[in-house]
Amino acid sequence: MRISLQDMLARLPLPATAKWPQGMWDAEALAHGSMSLIVFAPKGKDYQTTHAQDELYIVQRGHGVLMVEEEQFPFVAGDVLFVKANALHRFIEFSDDFVTWAVFWGPKGGESPHGQAG
Repeated sequence: MRISLQDMLARLPLPATAKWPQGMWDAEALAHGSMSLIVFAPKGKDYQTTHAQDELYIVQRGHGVLMVEEEQFPFVAGDVLFVKANALHRFIEFSDDFVTWAVFWGPKGGESPHGQAG
């Protein structure tokens, strides 16, 4: 199977919602078992909240800062970022061209019993 980043980006934005007033800038590209692959390209502000599963971001374009709980993680294209299940996180600063794949997997609450990477 092949998934094209360009094809996925052409599907965005999805219609605006109360939670995402600037339109939804993510779309599911693949789901298999507990895993799902999302393309995420927020514009202006990142409104996301916590997620029940562990998550990887694989940054395709742009740069910025990911805030996880109270810690900031600067990133550039090519970086991979991990967020454990149920951790409060959002992109607080990001370039206009920012695009990332987001991969969710595993049980609700994360892979380890305490939601810790391991």
